[in-house]
Amino acid sequence: MAAESTSLPAGRIPELRVVPMPTAANPHGDVFGGWIMAQVDIAGSLPAVRRANGRVATIAVNSFVFKHPVFVGDLLSFYADVVKVGNTSITVRVEVYAERNRLQADTVKVTEAMLTYVATDDQRRPRPVPPLNADVT
Repeated sequence: MAAESTSLPAGRIPELRVVPMPTAANPHGDVFGGWIMAQVDIAGSLPAVRRANGRVATIAVNSFVFKHPVFVGDLLSFYADVVKVGNTSITVRVEVYAERNRLQADTVKVTEAMLTYVATDDQRRPRPVPPLNADVT
């Protein structure tokens, strides 16, 4: 299945950019889904930590779709946005784009995911997410 080339989201800064190495792939050069999932979790946690103003823990992977394969040497860009905030939880959408051959600017959206994090205190118990207008020191 050939992927339709697209471009990176205009005017947005990725939370994470990484190039998968051979240790993240099978013998055919296809990157393991579990490795991609770990990177998505890291990227999604960054806006969750900012919104929670502190520690968070992943409590759910609500959806995860691998749209196209990822190969060793792709430059992956992970874009993450908070889409919902509950009392103690923060839901984040993560989209992943692969720049296949940077000389030809072949960019493909390879993964979409939705994850939920819970804000936790120093004892790792759930705590309320601060309101947006709260003074944070």
